[in-house]
Amino acid sequence: MADREPNIRLRGIRNAFGADVVHDDLELDIFPGEIVGIVGGSGTGKSVLLRTITGLRRPQAGTIELFGQDALNADEDTRATIDRRMGVMFQDGALFSALTVRENVEVPLRNVDDLSARMRAELADLKISLSGLPYTAGDKYPSELSGGMRKRAGLARALALDPEIVFLDEPTAGLDPIGAAGFDTLIRKLSRTLGLTVFLVTHDLDTLHATCDRIAVLAEKKVLVTGTMAEMLEVDHPWVHEYFHGPRARAALATMEGKA
Repeated sequence: MADREPNIRLRGIRNAFGADVVHDDLELDIFPGEIVGIVGGSGTGKSVLLRTITGLRRPQAGTIELFGQDALNADEDTRATIDRRMGVMFQDGALFSALTVRENVEVPLRNVDDLSARMRAELADLKISLSGLPYTAGDKYPSELSGGMRKRAGLARALALDPEIVFLDEPTAGLDPIGAAGFDTLIRKLSRTLGLTVFLVTHDLDTLHATCDRIAVLAEKKVLVTGTMAEMLEVDHPWVHEYFHGPRARAALATMEGKA
């Protein structure tokens, strides 16, 4: 990928909460069109890193370039343009409970000038369909949906503005194996069909096997290593070895080999 410019470039990132340093001199590049899984032990700051890149948290040090632009020092208009090129799906969808699914998906579209109410609704229905939900889901409230459907509704909202990068925070957590596998397939399909770059925080080994082009391991307050699943199996580090060679990893690998 040396001939391509990354659309996410992190250099020297430091995140701390008081005396507790979560990230120190963290570096990471993510390139257009790839799905990168972010893994790490408890407390390694996977979700903190997602929030930092998306502008929800400002790091104590470092630089963040998004689409070749300095995201931390961008003026208001530039930052707004950057934000429109990204979509975020938080755990369990993070939907507004008082709004229907369609109204939730319309929320980002309300910031688009000269977009009529009818066009907003039609675009929302398109995103709902892309997320794999039935058309009738648009009229339902989050409380009327299953956990898997809420996640898909959250994905539909993340896709509302046709982003180039989608951030997913534990998208398959809490789903049954069939629902999780279906979501993995959907993410892979959307990435390939729409050319999406996907930043995927997960602990699900099945998801890593099924969807990710590369994996980035957070450990020792930085991105310790990046690479393919095959490359992870060769890493000589205690946590990495245990994670990718443990019984759950072997089961996930056996499942994927059985599907091949």
